Formats: sequence, structure tokens, C-alpha cells
Amino acid sequence: MFSGNRYALYAFTALPDFFARSFAITFLPPHPPVQVTRQPRAIGSARVSSKLYGQASVLDGLHQAGALKLAFPRGRDGVEAIAINTAGGITGGDRFNLQARAGAGTKLCITTQAAERAYRAQSGEVAQVETRLIADAASLLHWLPQEMILFDGCALNRSLHIDLAPDARLLMVEPVVFGRTAMGESLNAIRFVDRIEVTRAGLPLYLDATRLLGNATAHLARPAIANGARAMASLLYVAPDAAARLAQIRQNLPATAGASLLAPGVLVARLLGKDSFTLRKYLVPILDCLSNQTLPASWRL
Repeated sequence: MFSGNRYALYAFTALPDFFARSFAITFLPPHPPVQVTRQPRAIGSARVSSKLYGQASVLDGLHQAGALKLAFPRGRDGVEAIAINTAGGITGGDRFNLQARAGAGTKLCITTQAAERAYRAQSGEVAQVETRLIADAASLLHWLPQEMILFDGCALNRSLHIDLAPDARLLMVEPVVFGRTAMGESLNAIRFVDRIEVTRAGLPLYLDATRLLGNATAHLARPAIANGARAMASLLYVAPDAAARLAQIRQNLPATAGASLLAPGVLVARLLGKDSFTLRKYLVPILDCLSNQTLPASWRL
């Protein structure tokens, strides 16, 4: 029999000359309370840089630790680094940090192996993902991660900071998918705080922030927000030919997207799609165009 944190053990003995019972009671001490220590589910960090070797862009420095790895496919123009999260996704308590530097005159491209996933987090646990990129003089930096797919119950704080030299060039995209519509998923309770900051010579060039708390599906259904779209991409192109590219980019945009010039040499675009398939249908040709047909092969797998 159980009583609180103790239990009594009863032993019954039958006597031969009359029916009677005797019993013994043993009290066991209560178990000490279990101490639960919350630990990060995954920690990963990586640093990579490029340099010139003759006329070629080659790997300069590389460091990787924990659940974040970098792979370098051969035969690519410049240095291409594929970020791989060996933890298989992101959840509350995870910590990821990526730093990269395109050395003077080099080309550095950073992409991901596949779409990243932000899964349900434990109560009170928030994942942190921080990326810091630098493009030195006359360099070309491509930041081309594939989609971040948000799942119901996820909790993620994410930041991207890019600093450009005055004559550095940049192609940046950040696609986000708010639940998989083909699976009938809804985001009823999430935390997604995202900040993108691009500076040139230390001065602000492009600032963007997203903060979605609670029922994201209901928020996105509002006409003034996304009118039911469940996929979004932010794109930034910084190069001397940005103005010349604008008309071509606009021709390839759906009615749920727009592009404009923030300043001379600075083109921005925002795309909305009802799902990730629709978003990619328009996004991939634009990235092909702006990358001069050098979009990483992982985008097509």
C-alpha cells in the first residue's frame, strides 16, 4: 500500500491451531527529489575565411566545433561552404554561431545542406542562432541559406549581421516557411524573433526585423500582413549593376512580391508564397540571375 512518499509492507502468517493474523510494517524513507538541470540540446560554432592565391579564391582559415560543420564541394567558382547542422534541427536551448569573412578580392559563398527546421521547444527554452559576416575590399559575398521551416511550439531568436567594405558586393537571401501546408500544419503558439542588419563601412545600409509571438497562422492570415501566405523570402543585392537588374527582377515576380532600390547599387525584394514550393518557383530563377548562374547545387537537390 502506498501512502505519500512512503509505503508499508504487510506480511501475513497463518497459525496452525487457530486462525489469526500478525503483521509487520516497514517504513522506507522517501526518495530525494530529482534535480532537473536544463542543458542546451546542441551547441555548434564555425568560422571560415577566404584569401587570394594568385588569381584564385581559396580557403584561408577554418574552425568548427560541436554540431555545426562546414563542407566544401570541389569544382566551384571561389570558396563555397555548406553549413551542416548535425543535430538534425533546432530546438529550445540550442546555441549556434557562424562567422565568415570574404578576404579582399575573393569570392565566398555560404549555403546550407538543406532546409533548416525549428522544432517545438520546452517551456522557457529559446534557441539562439547568430551569424556574423564580413566582406573585405573588392570581395563578393553570397549568403544563400535554404529555408528555415518553423514548427508549432518553436522558440527561436535569430540574428544576422553583415558588414561590407565600400566596394564589396553582396547577394543575400533569407527564406522562412511558417509550417508545412502539405502536412496541414498550423503555428498556434510560436516565438520567432529575427533581425537582419547590413552595414557598409560601419554605417547602416539595410535593417529588417520580424517578431511573431503566439498564433502565427492567425497573424499571417490577416490581409495587411500576409493574406494567408505561409512562406516568405527577403532578398538583398548590393552591386554597381543593381539598378540595371531591377526591371528584369520585377518581370519575374508574382503579384505577391515587390522589388525596389533602397539606394544606388542597393536592390531589395520581398516575396510571399502560399507555400515553400510556390516561393521557390519564383525565388530560384531570381537567385540564378543575380548569382550569374552560380547558385549552389544543394538548392536543386
